[in-house]
Amino acid sequence: MLKFHSGFAMAILICLLQATILTSLVNAQISNSRFLGSLNDNTSMHAEGYCAMYDICGHRSDGKVLNCPYGTLSVKPDELLSAKIQSLCPTISANVCCTSDQFDTLRGQVQQAIPFLVGCPACLRNFLNLFCELSCSPNQSLFINVTSIAKVNNTSTVDGIDFFVTDAYGEELYNSCKDVKFGTMNTRAMEFIGAGAQNYKEWFAFIGQQAGLNVPGSPYAINFRSNIPSSSGMKPMNVSVYSCGDTLLGCSCGDCPSSPTCSGSAPPSPHHKRSCTIRLGSLKVKCVEFSLAIVYIVLVTAFFGWGLLHRTRERKGPSPRMKPLLNVKDEGGHSVNKQEDESHPMQISEEGPRVTNGVQLSFVQGYMSSFYRRYGTWVARNPTLVLCSSLGVALILCLGLIRFKVETRPEKLWVGHGSKAAEEKQYFDSHLAPFYRIEQLILATIPDSKHGKPPSIVTDSNILLLFDIQKKIDGIRANYSGSMVSLTDICLKPLGQDCATQSVLQYYKMDQENFEDYGQVDHAEYCFQHYTSAETCLSAFQAPIDPSTALGGFSGGNYSEASAFVVTYPVNNEIDRTGKENGKAVAWEKAFIRLIKDELAPLVQAQNLTLSFSSESSIQEELKRESTADAITILISYLVMFAYISMTLGDTPQLSTFFISSKVLLGLSGVLVVMLSVLGSIGFFSAIGVKSTLIIMEVIPFLVLAVGVDNMCILVHAVKRQPLELPLEGRISNALVEVGPSITLASLSEVLAFAVGSFIPMPACRVFSMFAALAVFLDFLLQVTAFVALIVFDFIRAEDNRIDCFPCIKIPSSAAESDKGVDSGPRAPGLLARYMKGIHAPLLSLWGVKIVVIAVFVAFTFASIALCTRIQPGLEQQIVLPRDSYLQGYFSNVSEYLRVGPPLYFVVKDYNYSLESGQSNQLCSISQCDSNSLLNEISRASLVPESSYIAKPAASWLDDFLVWISPEAFGCCRKFTNGSYCPPDDQPPCCPAGESSCDIGGVCKDCTTCFRNSDLRKGRPSTLQFREKLPWFLNALPSADCAKGGHGAYSSSVDLDGYESGIIQASEFRTYHTPLNKQSDYVNSMRAAREFSSRVSDSLKIHIFPYSVFYIFFEQYLDIWKTALINISLALGAVFIVCLVITCSLWSSAIILLVLAMIVVDMMGVMAILNIQLNAVSVVNLVMSIGIAVEFCVHISHAFSISNGDRGQRAREALSTMGASVFSGITLTKLVGVIVLAFARSEIFVVYYFKMYLALVLIGFLHGLVFLPVVLSICGPPSRYVLVEKKQQEQPSTSQLA
Repeated sequence: MLKFHSGFAMAILICLLQATILTSLVNAQISNSRFLGSLNDNTSMHAEGYCAMYDICGHRSDGKVLNCPYGTLSVKPDELLSAKIQSLCPTISANVCCTSDQFDTLRGQVQQAIPFLVGCPACLRNFLNLFCELSCSPNQSLFINVTSIAKVNNTSTVDGIDFFVTDAYGEELYNSCKDVKFGTMNTRAMEFIGAGAQNYKEWFAFIGQQAGLNVPGSPYAINFRSNIPSSSGMKPMNVSVYSCGDTLLGCSCGDCPSSPTCSGSAPPSPHHKRSCTIRLGSLKVKCVEFSLAIVYIVLVTAFFGWGLLHRTRERKGPSPRMKPLLNVKDEGGHSVNKQEDESHPMQISEEGPRVTNGVQLSFVQGYMSSFYRRYGTWVARNPTLVLCSSLGVALILCLGLIRFKVETRPEKLWVGHGSKAAEEKQYFDSHLAPFYRIEQLILATIPDSKHGKPPSIVTDSNILLLFDIQKKIDGIRANYSGSMVSLTDICLKPLGQDCATQSVLQYYKMDQENFEDYGQVDHAEYCFQHYTSAETCLSAFQAPIDPSTALGGFSGGNYSEASAFVVTYPVNNEIDRTGKENGKAVAWEKAFIRLIKDELAPLVQAQNLTLSFSSESSIQEELKRESTADAITILISYLVMFAYISMTLGDTPQLSTFFISSKVLLGLSGVLVVMLSVLGSIGFFSAIGVKSTLIIMEVIPFLVLAVGVDNMCILVHAVKRQPLELPLEGRISNALVEVGPSITLASLSEVLAFAVGSFIPMPACRVFSMFAALAVFLDFLLQVTAFVALIVFDFIRAEDNRIDCFPCIKIPSSAAESDKGVDSGPRAPGLLARYMKGIHAPLLSLWGVKIVVIAVFVAFTFASIALCTRIQPGLEQQIVLPRDSYLQGYFSNVSEYLRVGPPLYFVVKDYNYSLESGQSNQLCSISQCDSNSLLNEISRASLVPESSYIAKPAASWLDDFLVWISPEAFGCCRKFTNGSYCPPDDQPPCCPAGESSCDIGGVCKDCTTCFRNSDLRKGRPSTLQFREKLPWFLNALPSADCAKGGHGAYSSSVDLDGYESGIIQASEFRTYHTPLNKQSDYVNSMRAAREFSSRVSDSLKIHIFPYSVFYIFFEQYLDIWKTALINISLALGAVFIVCLVITCSLWSSAIILLVLAMIVVDMMGVMAILNIQLNAVSVVNLVMSIGIAVEFCVHISHAFSISNGDRGQRAREALSTMGASVFSGITLTKLVGVIVLAFARSEIFVVYYFKMYLALVLIGFLHGLVFLPVVLSICGPPSRYVLVEKKQQEQPSTSQLA
């Protein structure tokens, strides 16, 4: 689930590829040509009709043309030249100051910028006018002054000029172009035609800088000035500037947000969920918390007043109306006899009408008691049959283990069936292209111990170290099916044979020899600021490398302060339906990880740097390793619980009888019964094809053991409490009658609560709940069958004086007599029983203590409700991995260093590109597109990234395609005379490969644009034209002459299958999210993207959905609160119904429901305090806590219902009889096993099993043994103890009822 952290910006930059190669040339070459044509020397005139530069007088050694500094009169061009000039420069209609060669140079150069700007006609026209005036204006001398002249071959050439323009002109020119997008790179066109200028002065400074030899830029310096010497006779250039919101040349809202037509669709203001707050002086309190406090005060005050009133009435004397409550007889035909002497156990007769003093049971309880009486007698008489048959059934279920398989694929563990995100991912992968695999390294400096700030990593030594690392990685050879696999065999290659590796080494073309030649680290720092404009900064695969993708740990644009190198290797993601998915890549990734661990990590650490790393398969491999990471911890947990069971089941240690009275063999047998139930559950589900998970293998045995131990202790203690004068079968029978119903009630509640977890959509948790429910149910069945039979065998062993663990050895008869004498005496109550009866119960009966208990527990519940609002959804990646996993450091570094967000695609389904449908204008964002189009809406959303989580406008294949076919972009869509595709002049066959310069008069001299303006309807192609030219566009290589070629940038953005019908089944428009550092950021970004897509889809009536690689893992958190509340409600309802059916007491069931609800709410409060996130794992734990917490309540509640006296007396008696059993048999058994999990190596065990289960044990214990008795003593249900006249002789067979 965790691959989306790697190389987020890669999704944008890599996909763009060659599309921006030309950008490095655009700024420089444009700077060249527009500077042609200035003449001036000390004698030239500055007047209308005069030139400052005219004709070409030479070339620099790198081939760049140099103008003549001749101040001549402007000339009248011939008809052909005039027509050519008019086509590009409509403002120049008479004389000109440029020759035909100068104009051809101008045209050839500006054509490189046209594809960037043609989507915004106003900006393009202003941009062209600037260079037209510079090169050909007949009044050139009025605003251009040659300030420097150089000699080339003894000929004077222009070396520097002053270009006078007003500040207002510069400001308006810049404003018309500043927001124009360059979709291919998800950025502004200004990044390429102005090096990211933030104002017109920076733009002019970039245009006018003189470039060195073989460096892109102007061959002479241009100094843009606004202040003109008064005596010069010059005046600033005066040419109209069109606003980007102009009605005739207006741009789209995406390119011109300030346009009046876009004012009605301004970006939405950041939406922040404002929580209601109340200010109390300087303290600001949430309304929820304030309301809860008021309600609490009212309730506690009312309760305190009622307590005082009740206490006052008690002192005056008991009310006569209280007495009849003690003798209420519930409906039903079953009753239980209770002797007057509290020192003797309560007696149950075979039939209700035969008792004198008894407990009236419900129909279900009576039936269960009768069943357990007969069943107990039968088991005691046939233990071998019961044991063999029950174990046989369990072993048959275990045969399913033959088909046992473990699921470790993250998408199969954490993504639910029918997931919308999963369906969208499948659609994206099948129609477009699956997201590539990511292999990543992060090298970082160590913070200074003095200042705590990490030093910059951008140094010569560190870059050379990176070259050494790259050399070793290039040398990796992995064996796959007998063939050797290297990085070049699997890496993403957008164009050519070079991998699209994202690294600062790309500034040196991935060649260490260039490090010295280019100027070492200074060149990298230069490229950080000029990566889009300098040719030497282009990568080996001929695309710009955004430093924000190759560096980390910097603020703003201070790349030189970066404290980390981020190296990302995108690898092709081959989805093979044969099942051999990415076999070569996986083999290489394993070798990659081995190399880093064995060689690279020590190498980096020796340089006092840190290294974190990850591969695409790392998560899955680490999850596999996790299966053995905590084996020792789990084993120790089992051993500790086994030791505790053996000690608890045995009698009070006495040296003379220890070897007989101990229950080690019985405890071991009980543990084996639990393990058998777990194996039976896994075997059953394996047999029907359900794969297991690592959590099931490690947690369920512990969970079932913790649950099962309670029943084992209760069963053994119940048998030991029976009078020894009864035969063994009588003691077994009575014990089952005593505890069987309550065990059944607790077990069924647990099974139902666990089963409710199967409604959770996350597969790992759903399967866990299913396995756990069946395991607990099998454990219950084996306990009342196999374990009861084992109890019979163990007591037979003890009565026959055979040694525990070695039953073949028998103690001599003399010792047997002594032992018999000891056992025949009365059993003294244990320490816990004496505490419960002598201290705990009397203390809770005090009215002051009751008030405090109610006030404290209700206060914590109310506080927990308030704290619940602070629980964050999500599941941190580090938690699901072993603590010693190398991915722990990697995920931490990703959050700390990466400055780019994950890629975001807006996928359009069934796009009708016919001219009649109008859907093209509903999607695009260039001129004449709808103001509320998809891409315009994305641009507006990117203006408020804090709420939309969209970082920048989307890269649009549609915009670039419409620009590419536009006649204005005359260097792009071209055709030969035979109608076939003609590439730009700087590409083969127009320009032979390897040639430094191209002959315009070659094989492509007769190529013409695909369309004339008259061929298009309002700039849009017909359906036939669209269908014919779209494949041309997608196969067109980008270059300097046409930056809009779609090959590489959009190769996988459009699904061409069946597009001939006029419908494109799938296409995507890519942008990326803002940097996401927290789980809540991922959830909120997904929610914002879906809400945005839904709103735009409804508006445009087009099916649009967002897609990002992490959506499939985070979709569950969108409704996790709803899922949690539904499942908790279902579990509480299931337990309530079980209690109601078995007890037939709405009163008792309601009190148990109240206590369970408080336990769950308190658990959620503890989650908020411990910063435990809400996810499927914690939801399952909350649901299971309901089932487990039943055990803390049901025994006390049942004992209270069958006790005699008023409510206070019955509560004390319930604590005296069952308090010790609940504490030792339930609380301590769980506590012992849970504590061991604190030493687990996997954080998920520590957080979600140790912390949450420890909280459950403590909260359940406090509610069961403190809060519940107090509530029962105040408002408990009527007693089932009744007085009935004696009708028949009492039956000898009795039992004690707990």
